[in-house]
Amino acid sequence: MSKTERRIFLLDFEKPLYELQARINQIRQLAEENDVDVSEQISQLQTRAEQLRKEIFSSLTPSQRLQLARHPRRPSTLDYIQAMTDEWFELHGDRGGYDDPALVGGVARLNGRPVVILGHQKGRDTKDNVARNFGMAAPGGYRKALRLMEHANQFNMPILTFIDTPGAWAGVEAEKLGQGEAIAYNLRQMFSFDVPIISTVIGEGGSGGALGIGVGDQLLMLEHSVYTVATPEACAAILWKDAKKSEQAAVALKITAPDLKNLGIIDHIVPEPSGAAHADPLEAASLLKQALIAHLEDLSQMSPQQRRQLRYQKFRHIGIFEEAYA
Repeated sequence: MSKTERRIFLLDFEKPLYELQARINQIRQLAEENDVDVSEQISQLQTRAEQLRKEIFSSLTPSQRLQLARHPRRPSTLDYIQAMTDEWFELHGDRGGYDDPALVGGVARLNGRPVVILGHQKGRDTKDNVARNFGMAAPGGYRKALRLMEHANQFNMPILTFIDTPGAWAGVEAEKLGQGEAIAYNLRQMFSFDVPIISTVIGEGGSGGALGIGVGDQLLMLEHSVYTVATPEACAAILWKDAKKSEQAAVALKITAPDLKNLGIIDHIVPEPSGAAHADPLEAASLLKQALIAHLEDLSQMSPQQRRQLRYQKFRHIGIFEEAYA
């Protein structure tokens, strides 16, 4: 892999696209230097590039979608907040002594409407990821999230949560501080709130760490995000004692947005730009903003009691199955 490829971080299945685009740029540059008209050839190559992009991204395996969900250049919670909101004021701390950088939140205006937004926050590089604990929130993070959601409920502001974590922090210290209790308490309290709640999986939604801010009236997923009870690597290690079988586990777990929509786990798939969200973050934010505004409008027409009942029935029906007898 070249220095350029390392810098822009290409996934294996993205390399043919990168090479074709590099060829187009090279031809264009040579044509300009030699004052030659190659507009027709460039147009043909651009058409081919777009066809190739559609072919690649329309036939991704679950494992490849997982790679996209973990892409270091994929837009994060703070990226979407900055691109979508009119105003944003971050709030810090759980008022118990800790401000978890892996879970951020605050008040904002979305399309002129006051909302509370919170979500997991990963880093852009190794240093930033270490500081953010790779988006794995500690108990203080979930308590901070609950504090902000209670604030939203008190002042009648909708709650928007962005899920992007491999799971809650699983360290010994987290258990000492009550990780399980913090997540469980969030689950209970989120079912009781009167205001609209929309949760969106923007990248990797893993285990209870995702569910800790994922109880909502509507659950959305970006097209190339994933949502799962355990990472494919962990699943493979548990079932087959071999983490190398993660691709097989990714298929079995049904982690992709289309699979989860078919199973009735999620409510809506938010399309991503051609080439996935990292290819055009601003367009990705625009598409997500449109979806959030539309769903907020629908939920705002309901009474608090109707929303609570919708929330309850949504989770009550997850996991229902029918047995067929010969």
